[in-house]
Amino acid sequence: MTAVLWALVGLPAAAGAVLVLTGRRADAVAAPCAVGALVLTLAAAAVAAATRPSASAPLLPGVPAGLAVDGLSAVAVLTVAAVALAVVLFASAEMGTGEARGRFFGLMLLFTAAMLTTVTATDLFVLLAAWEVMGALSYALIGYWWDDLHRVRSATLAFLTTRAGDLGLYLAAGAALAGGAGALQLSGLASLDGGWRDAAVAGVVLAALGKSAQLPFSFWLSRAMAGPTPVSALLHSATMVAAGGYLLVRVEPALAVTGWAGPALAWVGAATALLMGAVAFHQTDLKQLLAASTCSQLGFVVLAAGAGSVGGGMSQFTAHAAAKSLLFLCAGAWLAALGTRELRGLRGAARRRPLVGAVFTVGALAVAGLPPLPLWTAKDEALAAVLHSGPALYATGLAASAVSAAYAARALAAVWSPTPVEEDGGPRQGADRSLPRAEALPLAALAAATVGLGVLALPPVARWWRALLAATGEPEPAVWEMALSGLLVAAVLAITGWAAARDHLGAVPGQRFLGGWLGLETAAHVLVTRPVTGLARALASFDDRVAAGGSRAAARLVVSLSGGLASFDDRTLARAVRACAVGGTRAADLARTRGEAGVDGAVRAVAAGARTAAAWALRPQTGLLHQYYVQAVVALVVLAAVVVLMR
Repeated sequence: MTAVLWALVGLPAAAGAVLVLTGRRADAVAAPCAVGALVLTLAAAAVAAATRPSASAPLLPGVPAGLAVDGLSAVAVLTVAAVALAVVLFASAEMGTGEARGRFFGLMLLFTAAMLTTVTATDLFVLLAAWEVMGALSYALIGYWWDDLHRVRSATLAFLTTRAGDLGLYLAAGAALAGGAGALQLSGLASLDGGWRDAAVAGVVLAALGKSAQLPFSFWLSRAMAGPTPVSALLHSATMVAAGGYLLVRVEPALAVTGWAGPALAWVGAATALLMGAVAFHQTDLKQLLAASTCSQLGFVVLAAGAGSVGGGMSQFTAHAAAKSLLFLCAGAWLAALGTRELRGLRGAARRRPLVGAVFTVGALAVAGLPPLPLWTAKDEALAAVLHSGPALYATGLAASAVSAAYAARALAAVWSPTPVEEDGGPRQGADRSLPRAEALPLAALAAATVGLGVLALPPVARWWRALLAATGEPEPAVWEMALSGLLVAAVLAITGWAAARDHLGAVPGQRFLGGWLGLETAAHVLVTRPVTGLARALASFDDRVAAGGSRAAARLVVSLSGGLASFDDRTLARAVRACAVGGTRAADLARTRGEAGVDGAVRAVAAGARTAAAWALRPQTGLLHQYYVQAVVALVVLAAVVVLMR
């Protein structure tokens, strides 16, 4: 069944790459191709969830890299594929023909493929690669309208903020390699030696908190609203932001064994859920309210991971993905029809668009945690897991749940309020339009999924759910705890909705501070951007004044030394060479005028002597035999005399 796994990540990746490379030439067929690819991807996800395939390949000696579908990733791939299909189907009608549809739908498919790879990765290498690709694609999607400088700057801020957190994964991979090659596997982090294990877990925690926009990284999610509404719906629900929470749930055994990571994450998640819920309550822009709500709701996923509640974390992951994508798509439908995202400008929007108003109500009540909708059960599972940690953490989580109901009630009060009346006495008119079927279908499907997931609250289904996730030993929410949270949510919804409708969504205390996302972006600018910029400028000044001055002095020294050596070469070496040349010439002339005549005379004298000797040598050769005998006798006598004398 390995082919199913490759199809799961390969289908959207291949289709997205083709659309991006084809560009505007594919605009006419981009939406149908994207929808078709995601239909096949959802089918592959269903098969993979049933068959649990896995695949691996050698990366380094003893270090395999692979993908696998188990209990956790089975839930994740189904959630990601289903939400991506709904969002892309909605975008097929939302994105006008004048847009670069080939590029948009191609990037959405590649983004989905990166998230599917992230949730099925079994090791840090594959996870890191998919994590980086997802971050780069988020920049391209948030800054999709690249000709708008504000949107590009927002995309840059979001990208750089998440990249700062992403460095933690490099720390985790380095610590895992140092602690043992096999520990690159996510399942092996818990078995590392103490120091390397803590370093690896700290890196994973940093990367996950940055990606999931938890405190203090939350402000980047506000800037991510600069992208098209379908991008926000996908990025804030089942991909990108949700990846951080999923990763923490995935490595929960490693968090638990450290002793410090679990409690720290539980408090960070609870604090984010509470404070960012308050930020959401103070927003006047619907998309900003939903963005802050994403930080808050994912805080419950982080809380569940820190408390060891795998079932609660994945329940929150799945239910939040369905509800939040539904809410963002409703916001996009109203923005297209009415041309505004302001809560005051959306008064009466649900009355004018009943279908959108109905499904928005379902999503808002689910996010509020109203029984029996699924986020009620998911939050209570997380809260049940932190009861043993003390009343302070439980009370913080319960307060965060109440704040969720408050901002949901404020949004509902805005869209269901009576339509404002113009000065002439008639109802205010907006640029309304009929809802296309391609938009209505995903809204209805996501609303049905949001309601349907409420069956997770039923005890038999809850036990099956925990068995699917292989999470045993988790405490089940007590009846009193579930009743307490349900009654609290219902009371807050009623009171806040009544108060918001009565004061016509007027300003609330703390509007400037909480509405400005706790000043997190300003704090990051003061504490990080300015010091880094100042350091860079100081280094540049040091380079200009000291390093560059030293370089110029060294250059002048080298030039002076070169001039001295050139002068030495001209005055000394060149003169010596010329003197040697003159001496050689004079010696050659002397040898030619005087030595040549003597040598020639000697050669001629030797030649004359040789000729004379040859003439004398020829004289005895007369040709007479008796003369040869006489000569021989004379020679013998001379030889005998010599012998006698030598003795």
